Amino acid sequence: MPVILNIETSTDVCSVALTCDGEVIFNRENYKSMSHASSLGGYVQEALSAAKSRHLALDAVAVSRGPGSYTGLRIGVSEAKGLCFGLDVPLIAVDTLAVMACAVMFKKNIDENALLCPMIDARRMEVYSAVYDRALNPVKPISAEIIDAGSYADILSERPVLFFGNGAEKCREVITSPQAHFIADIYPLAADMLALSEMAFRRSQFENVAYFEPFYLKEFVATKPKNKVLSNE
Repeated sequence: MPVILNIETSTDVCSVALTCDGEVIFNRENYKSMSHASSLGGYVQEALSAAKSRHLALDAVAVSRGPGSYTGLRIGVSEAKGLCFGLDVPLIAVDTLAVMACAVMFKKNIDENALLCPMIDARRMEVYSAVYDRALNPVKPISAEIIDAGSYADILSERPVLFFGNGAEKCREVITSPQAHFIADIYPLAADMLALSEMAFRRSQFENVAYFEPFYLKEFVATKPKNKVLSNE
């Protein structure tokens, strides 16, 4: 299995994880708001030292692609690109919302029929979200949403949905379906990138280091949901 350095800086949390053989062998997390510039470089150096102490050579660098904070993503992607150029290893990018879904899918006892809806906070009642099934297949693609009482109504009429992330709490009083369940304290973290980054490595799904750009929140235009029936296919 590959040795991958995972970097996650899309929200207020800054984290770095070194993974190998399906395990996290080094992990650092900082939950202090927007301390990425002062924390990330040190965490990366610690991770590289941990790899060296185990006589492991880095096979790739993985970075969370967003959506997320412009500043946070810029810092994380710049660090990842620099490492890839300097160490001559490939760049992997994983969706931030999928990382959050992995955190719930692997760590929580959830209904097998439930869908997963990670949310990243924007402003007012806006969130950036997606909906996945438990196999991490997208039921609803990444989009910007203005949340109201009818949001996700068609999905909720058919299946339970788990809402989580820093954008979910403000939706709790608006989305009141008995099928809606809210999980607190779920953040996008580098340690939860493991399954996604290793899968991308096995499939040789690498980014062009020179031209790769992340998904910034500012690139989305929030719209009110149309509540169309969504397929799992």
